[in-house]
Formats: sequence, C-alpha cells, structure tokens
Amino acid sequence: MKISIGLDAKQIEDNVKALSVLLADEHILYTKTRNAHWNVEGADFHAMHVFFESQYDELEEIIDEVAERIRQLGQVAPGSLKDFVQLTRLTEKKLSKNDSQSFIKALLEDQESVISYIREVVSKMDDSKDFGTEDFLVGLLEKHEKMAWMLRAHL
Repeated sequence: MKISIGLDAKQIEDNVKALSVLLADEHILYTKTRNAHWNVEGADFHAMHVFFESQYDELEEIIDEVAERIRQLGQVAPGSLKDFVQLTRLTEKKLSKNDSQSFIKALLEDQESVISYIREVVSKMDDSKDFGTEDFLVGLLEKHEKMAWMLRAHL
C-alpha cells in the first residue's frame, strides 16, 4: 500500500537504501558478536561470555528496530542472509586467537565503522525532511557509541 507521510518517493527510496545497508551491517555485527560469545577462551571466559551476550542482546533489539523503521517507510526490509552479505560494508576476518582481546578489537572496529556510517547518513539527511528517520538514526548512533565505549574500556 502506498503511504502518504509527506516524503516523496525519492526521499523514501534513498533513506530505505541507507537503512538496508545499516540493517545488513547490524546483522553481520550481531553474528560476529554471537561468535565471540560462543568461542571466547581464556581466564576471563565467564566475564567475557556474559559481556558479549549483553552486546548481542542490544544488537538484536537494534536489528528489529531498523527493520521496523524500513517498514514504517512503506518498504520491505531485506531479510535473507544473501541480502545481508550483498549489502553489508563489514568484512570477515579470521582471528589468530579466540581470546577476549582479539574479539574485542575486531568488534570495536566494526562498531566504529557502523558509527561512522550512521554519522555519514545523518549528515546527508539535512534536506530530506525525514525527521523520524533522522531522529531514529541519532538514537542508534548513541547506542553504538556506548557499545564501542564498553568494548574500548576492556582494552
């Protein structure tokens, strides 16, 4: 069904494209964080196992929110692994060790990439009048900045 919310089709299309890339990045970051939760080893195993769980729980909520924002704009959210792999800007790296520091550094790099991407998207939205998406993205930016801080505090 066509929506009529004061945005033209081009504005919606541009913002949904940006949100779709973000959704893919969030899903890949979630998967990487789950991997850290499952596979971390070392004397700090329990603490890091719990820490990574708190991070992926936060990412799971973010994923749902991003997909729902796309739906609020009247579009279909990408939802397959194939879509996510094609859309993501994040890359997969083989870690040499399964210690917490290696996982934290890799996840922090991805968090900072997501933060930079959100900041870039928001800075281009000045003329779009899509205040809902802009506000939504600023809220996500703050969440990712906090998650990055928590990772950084472990280094």
